[in-house]
Amino acid sequence: MRLIETADDLAEGAAFLASLCPVWARVLPDLGPLPLRRRDDGFTAICDAVVSQQISVHAAAAISARMADAGLTGAEAIAAADDEALRASGLSRPKIRYLRGIAEAAVDWDGLRDLPDDQVIAALVALPGIGRWTAEIYLKFALGRADAFAAGDLALQEAARLLYDLPDRPNPARLTELAEAWRPWRAVAARGLWAYYRQAKGREGVR
Repeated sequence: MRLIETADDLAEGAAFLASLCPVWARVLPDLGPLPLRRRDDGFTAICDAVVSQQISVHAAAAISARMADAGLTGAEAIAAADDEALRASGLSRPKIRYLRGIAEAAVDWDGLRDLPDDQVIAALVALPGIGRWTAEIYLKFALGRADAFAAGDLALQEAARLLYDLPDRPNPARLTELAEAWRPWRAVAARGLWAYYRQAKGREGVR
C-alpha cells in the first residue's frame, strides 16, 4: 500500500507525473513544493472533512476554530453537546446530525488504516453525511493514500479545465477518466491541481 508521508513521497509522485505528461512537466516547477496536508486520522479528521462540505475554505476554518475554542474537538464532546452549543460554532442542522451520528457510531478508526482504499470508502460512506468526496478527502489527508483522488471536487475540476485548456469543466466521470493516467499517484496530482487552482484563482480550493 503506497502512502504519502513525507515531502520525498510527494517529490517522487511529482516526478512520475512530469515523466508521463508534458503539461505536468511544464506546470509543476512553477507550483513549487506541493503541500503535504497530512493530519492525524480518526474522528477529528472526519469531523474536519464534514465541516468543509459545500462551504468555502475560509468559512470551514472559522467554524473549526470556533469548535476548538468551545472544546468541541472529539467524539465524546460532540455527542454530549447540545444543539445550541453546536449551532453557536456555525454548524448547520444537517452537519450537527451527521457529526452526532458519526460520534455515536463507534468507528474502529485504527482498523481503517489496514484496509484497501475501496473498503475504507465503503465503511465511511455508510456513516451519516459521508459521501464519496468526504471519504476520499479522509483517505488522502488522514490515511495518506497515494492514489486517492476526489473527482467530485469542484476546485479539482476547474483546475483540470484550466490546466488542459478544456472547453468545459469536466464532470466527475470525465475527470476520473482523465486521472486514470496519473495512477498510482493521483493524490499527488490532486495536490498539484489544488496548487494550480490557488495560483490561477488566488484562493485555496481545499483545507
